[in-house]
Amino acid sequence: MVRERQQAERAPRRGCRDGQAAAWPQAGGLVAGIALDAIFADPRRGHPVAAFGRAVAALEARTYAGTRSRGVLHAVACLLAAAGPAAAADLLCRGRPVLRLAVTAAVCWSVTGGASLAREAERLALALESGDMAAARARLPSLCGRDPSGLGPAGLARAAVESVAENTCDAVIAPLLWGAALGLTGLAGYRAVNTLDAMVGHRSPRYRDFGWAAALAPVVGGRPGSALRAMRAYGARHPSPNAGRCEAAFAGALGVRLGGTNIYGGVTEDRPQLGDGRLPRAADIHRAVRLSRAITCAAAVVAAALAAAGERPGRRRA
Repeated sequence: MVRERQQAERAPRRGCRDGQAAAWPQAGGLVAGIALDAIFADPRRGHPVAAFGRAVAALEARTYAGTRSRGVLHAVACLLAAAGPAAAADLLCRGRPVLRLAVTAAVCWSVTGGASLAREAERLALALESGDMAAARARLPSLCGRDPSGLGPAGLARAAVESVAENTCDAVIAPLLWGAALGLTGLAGYRAVNTLDAMVGHRSPRYRDFGWAAALAPVVGGRPGSALRAMRAYGARHPSPNAGRCEAAFAGALGVRLGGTNIYGGVTEDRPQLGDGRLPRAADIHRAVRLSRAITCAAAVVAAALAAAGERPGRRRA
C-alpha cells in the first residue's frame, strides 16, 4: 500500500515533466525563428510570403468580382491554402520534437520581417541624412504604399516611423503571439490574413467590397509612461485599430507627432494627429528601429513563455 501511494504521488510530477518536454520545441522554434530573421533577414528572391502574394494576385485575376461574397470566397481559399499545409506539418511533427523545433523556426522566420523592416528604414534614414531626397523617396515604397513624390524630409521621416511602428506589430508581435497560441497553423494563418489585408484590404473602388473580408483592423530616450499615455489618448483616433495604437505608442515613446495627410494611389487620406511632440526627423527613424528591435526581443521571450505555459500536465504534444 505504501509503495502504491508513493507511485500515485509521483505520477502528477511525471505528467508535468511530460508537458514541459512537449512545450520546448514550439517555444524554442519561435525564438530560433526570430534569431534566423535577425541573421539572414528576407531573401531578395524566393521568399515564401512573396510566392504566396503572387499566388493571391493570380487567383484574384481569375476570380475577381466587385462583391462581398466573391471577396469572402477569395479570402477563405487563400487562408486555407496557407493554413492547410501548416496543419498537415503540425500533424507530421507530432512525437518528433527536434523536427517540430526546426519546422517552427523555419516557418517563424518566413512569416516575420523585423530585420528587413529595420534595414529598409535605416537606408531611408541614411539617404535623408545625406540630403539625397531622390534616394529617400525611392526607398519609401519598400516600407509603405503612400506616394512619396510630394514628401519632404519631415514627411518621409514620418512615413518611415509610422511604417516601423505598424509593421513591428504586424510583422513581428502578431505572428509570434499567433504562433504561441496555435503553433504552425497560427503562424501561417496569420501571415496569410495579413498579406491579404495588405493586398486587397483597401477602401478603393476596386476593393471596397471585394477586400471587405480580408481587412484587419527607455531604449530610445523616451518614457514608458509617455508611450502609454499617447496610446490611450490618440490610439483610437486612427481608422485602423491596430495601426493607430502602435503608432501612437511609438509617437509617445519617441516624443514626436505622427499622422497627417497621406496619398495612396492618387487617393488622399487625412489621418488624425498621434502624439503631441515635434515633427519626426531622420534621427528619429534610427530611434524607431532601436525601439522595434527591443520590442522584437521582448515579444520573442513573451511568445516563448506563452507557448511553454500553454502545455498542461498530461497533455503530450511533441
